[in-house]
Amino acid sequence: PIYLQIRNEVIKGIAKGEIVEGDELPSVRALAEEIGVNMHTVNKAYAVLRKEGIVSIDRRKGAVICIDSNKLLALEEMRRNLYIILAKGRCHNISRQEAHQLLDEIYDMWEQSPEDPLE
Repeated sequence: PIYLQIRNEVIKGIAKGEIVEGDELPSVRALAEEIGVNMHTVNKAYAVLRKEGIVSIDRRKGAVICIDSNKLLALEEMRRNLYIILAKGRCHNISRQEAHQLLDEIYDMWEQSPEDPLE
């Protein structure tokens, strides 16, 4: 869905350092017009980001990046997601070393390249 694509682009922007704590996202109306989608789609993406603790919604500023606001919640969510991903990997005989190597490669990509190599 488009709202998840918007959410994922914000998350990738944060991971690559293009978006940082305190940055204001475009207004719902502005982003919807810019990318040619319905305002409700952008609003849903921002709502998901708020629920995930990545943005806060301020009446005057709009959606503001607040990535450090709930690290413990984020770590627990990551643990649940990684558990399933790693279990699936073990089903395909992916070793601990190979999984660690993938994590290192992904972190290195964020640090070295502004472009998303997986697109």
